[in-house]
Amino acid sequence: MRGRRNWLGAYAALVFGFLYLPVFILVVLSFNSSRTSAIWKGFTLDWYVRLFHNRLLWEAVQNSLIIATATAVIATTLGTAAALALHRRQVRGRLWVEGLLYLPLVLPDIVLGVGALVLFTALGIQLGLGTMLAAHVGTSISYVVLVLRARLSDMDERLEEAARDLGATPWQTIRHVTLPLLAPGILAAVLLSFTLSLDDFILSFFTAGPGSTTLPLRVYGMMKTGLTPEVNALSTVMLLVTAVATTLFQRLTQNRIF
Repeated sequence: MRGRRNWLGAYAALVFGFLYLPVFILVVLSFNSSRTSAIWKGFTLDWYVRLFHNRLLWEAVQNSLIIATATAVIATTLGTAAALALHRRQVRGRLWVEGLLYLPLVLPDIVLGVGALVLFTALGIQLGLGTMLAAHVGTSISYVVLVLRARLSDMDERLEEAARDLGATPWQTIRHVTLPLLAPGILAAVLLSFTLSLDDFILSFFTAGPGSTTLPLRVYGMMKTGLTPEVNALSTVMLLVTAVATTLFQRLTQNRIF
């Protein structure tokens, strides 16, 4: 039994090392004075100074945050309504609707990206932030519905019935009973759709236009001329922000705010 625990501990250490060692190396190399990441030449903060003066990179970060935030809000709103309708109502052609909703989960991103490009081109829509947002929302809705359907299946419907028996209108029931019970699932859907949009490359590549370069596209463009520790510095800043946001979220959930 003790030997099995030791093996499990060693296996867990290898898995976590495989996952987080590259991130640790990236953070360390963001302070490397060498322009190349292969050789350590000393400690410096110059790359962080250059990062905060790189206008093109911060424009890409701004575009990514705008698209990701809008995607999270729109996709979660539409996905919540779709999940409630599919779970509560007898929708005509329900199997077909569910199949279409879950199709983006199994289709390769390259297919979705090419399809979105062909559609926008056929409709004569100029590529830009709007087309990128539409493509991201279209794929993120599927993830939102999947998360909320799982949450709805675990909900006790008797609570909603009790609210209606006590005289609550359908809107009051949704507002004061259903949505509070769905809050953890809604928050998870928001975070998931935000992360997927922020990290997306393929859909953004096919639907981006002039002035709509996102961070993944900017990093891809920088790879053609050679990556510098500036990108490492940016990744470290984003890692720090993510760690702070995750810690705050855990504190809020522990205090039962959500």
